[in-house]
Amino acid sequence: MFDSDNWIEIWHSMKKNPLRSFMTGFGVFWGMFMLIIMLGSGNGLRNGVTGDMKGFSTNSVYVWAMSTSKAYAGFKPGRRVQLTFEDAAAIKNNVKHVDIIAPRNQLGGYGDNNNISRGTKSGSFTVMGDTPDYFKVKLLELSYGRVINEFDMRDKRKVCVIGDRVHEVLFNKGENPIGKSINIQGVHYTVVGMTKSGNGRMSRRDGESIYIPFSTFTKAYNYGNKVSWFSILANKKVPPESVEANIKAYLAERHKVDPEDHMAFGSFTAGKFMKKMNQGFSLINLVVWIVGVFSLISGIIGISNIMIVVVKERTKEIGVKRALGARPYLIIRQVIMEAFSLTAIFGYAGLVLGVVLLENASTIMSAFDVSDQYFKNPEIDFNIAVKSLVVLIFCGMVAGLIPAIRAARIKPIEALREE
Repeated sequence: MFDSDNWIEIWHSMKKNPLRSFMTGFGVFWGMFMLIIMLGSGNGLRNGVTGDMKGFSTNSVYVWAMSTSKAYAGFKPGRRVQLTFEDAAAIKNNVKHVDIIAPRNQLGGYGDNNNISRGTKSGSFTVMGDTPDYFKVKLLELSYGRVINEFDMRDKRKVCVIGDRVHEVLFNKGENPIGKSINIQGVHYTVVGMTKSGNGRMSRRDGESIYIPFSTFTKAYNYGNKVSWFSILANKKVPPESVEANIKAYLAERHKVDPEDHMAFGSFTAGKFMKKMNQGFSLINLVVWIVGVFSLISGIIGISNIMIVVVKERTKEIGVKRALGARPYLIIRQVIMEAFSLTAIFGYAGLVLGVVLLENASTIMSAFDVSDQYFKNPEIDFNIAVKSLVVLIFCGMVAGLIPAIRAARIKPIEALREE
């Protein structure tokens, strides 16, 4: 295998018809390149989407009230159901497997932003009224300070936690916001913490949010005992979907709603959503592998076909070698090593270029002003990349086996007669 004369002969054979060698190898190169790019892109999409769910516990449940669609207990359809602070305690005491329940309010209602100012700077952001328990359900990363605590709730303190995008608008770059105040509808709040967000849609929403104590929110903006929705952490020993269903059933009973009225309460279970996403990505991954493998197979078939042509063209040369005493296994080795060389060189080139492009994907996307909101860190497992290359090279050698055996069976006398 490491006979220098043998490798020199292979090199001269490839140089003899460089265009054909290149076009043959390009099929292998393209197959490997596309496999690496597609696998890496699939992982990048998965990282981007799942990264946007960072901070959501898989056993977290979110429940909110809407309007009824059915008449029940003397009430007409279309009645707006209003959740209350008392509902939180009732759910905790009467629904099993609820570890944490955190009532939440949003100033102006869901989807509304509010004008927030600090000195001459201002911006439009979401203002949330939260209890300390919320930060146990949704795990937010902090850049500065702390989150809301029990003392803030008890004393109805005018403090707040801001998102990093709020900081970008209201503060100077690199400025520590802790201890500084911001103005929310005429009320001044002291910043005690700042969260760190990502680029995804949900992460950006966190970055554009301001969190104040639930008790302070209720008093300052006259919300009484109203609650916009509940953030809930279910016990990990049971499926969160069952807790979700039990909470909605209990709320329906408590608020005199038809048990079959599925429009009265909305809900979201993070674990269920993530499970569906993972199933979708598994399907995408399967399709990527199928397309990639067929691309590699087409390249391998090209190698086999070209080696058949090469053997046909070199029939006389092979006959001379046989006449001079070359054993059949040496002829077989020669042909297989040519197939190995083409596959290894172009397969490795496809692997390297694919990895280089994936490593620089973020830079390339930035240069073309393409958003990477749902595409993060495209990568491919090193072991998978190496195994794919090894399998490709092995298949290339197998593809060269049939023409190699055909070459070994050439009879010297018949070969020397051919012109």
